[in-house]
Amino acid sequence: MNGNGRQCHRPGCSSAIPPALVCTQLCLNHFLDEASVRAEQAFANCQRGEPLRSEDLEWLLSDTLATVQQLEADADEPDADQRDRMLELVLSLANLHEYAAHHSVAIKRLA
Repeated sequence: MNGNGRQCHRPGCSSAIPPALVCTQLCLNHFLDEASVRAEQAFANCQRGEPLRSEDLEWLLSDTLATVQQLEADADEPDADQRDRMLELVLSLANLHEYAAHHSVAIKRLA
């Protein structure tokens, strides 16, 4: 997957960290797990009428950027399951953005 020599920081995981995810210190599968949970939680909060916190929005934007960068990096040798998970995540984040835009979801700034 890469030659950066870094391994996932998740206990028991020895998978390599792709260059696009070095800042997360997670392998692609663990990153996708965490990013998907964050997206689901943010969408559930929106549906309850709770504001998106700016901290959550920053995470979601960061997750989107990292996912798109990883999709680009894997374009020549994609793993079909991981590619599907990445595309699903990007679609979920786009849907969350649309939901927030169409339902006037407030963004709560942290003081």
